Amino acid sequence: MTDPIRTGFGSQPDAATSAALPVFVRAAKLTVGYPGEAVVEGISFTLPRGQAMALIGTNGSGKSTLLKTTVGLLPPLNGELSIFGGRPGGNARRIAYLGQFHNAGFILPLRAVDVVSMGRFPLHGLVGNMDDEDYEIAMAAMRTMGVEKLADTPLRSLSGGQQQRVYLAQVLAHRADLLVMDEPTAGLDAGGRDLYLQAMNDELHRGASIMVATHDIQEEASLCQQVMLLARRVVAFGPPQQVLNSETLLETFGIVIGKDQKRPAVLECQHGHDTEPAIQAKRKIRRFWPR
Repeated sequence: MTDPIRTGFGSQPDAATSAALPVFVRAAKLTVGYPGEAVVEGISFTLPRGQAMALIGTNGSGKSTLLKTTVGLLPPLNGELSIFGGRPGGNARRIAYLGQFHNAGFILPLRAVDVVSMGRFPLHGLVGNMDDEDYEIAMAAMRTMGVEKLADTPLRSLSGGQQQRVYLAQVLAHRADLLVMDEPTAGLDAGGRDLYLQAMNDELHRGASIMVATHDIQEEASLCQQVMLLARRVVAFGPPQQVLNSETLLETFGIVIGKDQKRPAVLECQHGHDTEPAIQAKRKIRRFWPR
């Protein structure tokens, strides 16, 4: 195996500690996809309490499909998948899900605080009454993401980055046991990404588990104990310091990583892989490891 591309990843619990933790998500020989179309086959992993797992790959690699299957929006095509020891979709109150596309704040004239308060709905139902404690939890989540001063601003009036912070605050307001997020840092500036990473570390310390789909190798590798590289198949799975290397990134993104004066650097893009996701991956890595 080639050298890992970076060190200083998310803290790694020892095997005995991980084995003693309750398992929140368990998959065995799982196939995910759509009727008549398998997207990824042979997925096996466990996600214990208080740990984070990143799904990394290009568009169309199967990341979103696996997340939707985990939260019960898509049925498993084959294999086994259990969430908190039960079937997917059977524990919605314990799961906070953030997809890539959001419509509520644009169809309805909702304020930012209204959107964040939706994170409390699974605990009360759509017609349940929110109390003062729920409001305080929503406002605390907005403070965490730095948007408390925008509470009364219509969502549609906010910038894309501000809207993404609001949706992340909604996830935090749920105070769920399992956070499932698809490209959560999309549109965020550097300050927003820092707030996101701090919030996710706080959630892990609270005992929540996290599944996140991303293109961003650096940020999620610093947070997560496990990484799964996807390219319509499982390229590699395990601790980031073992999984993220030249060979696996070549298979996943079509990029070649090497060392230039002892620093990782993108050397070339493999012929046939010069797609927009691969180009974006090159730019992201160069941002952190410039020549």
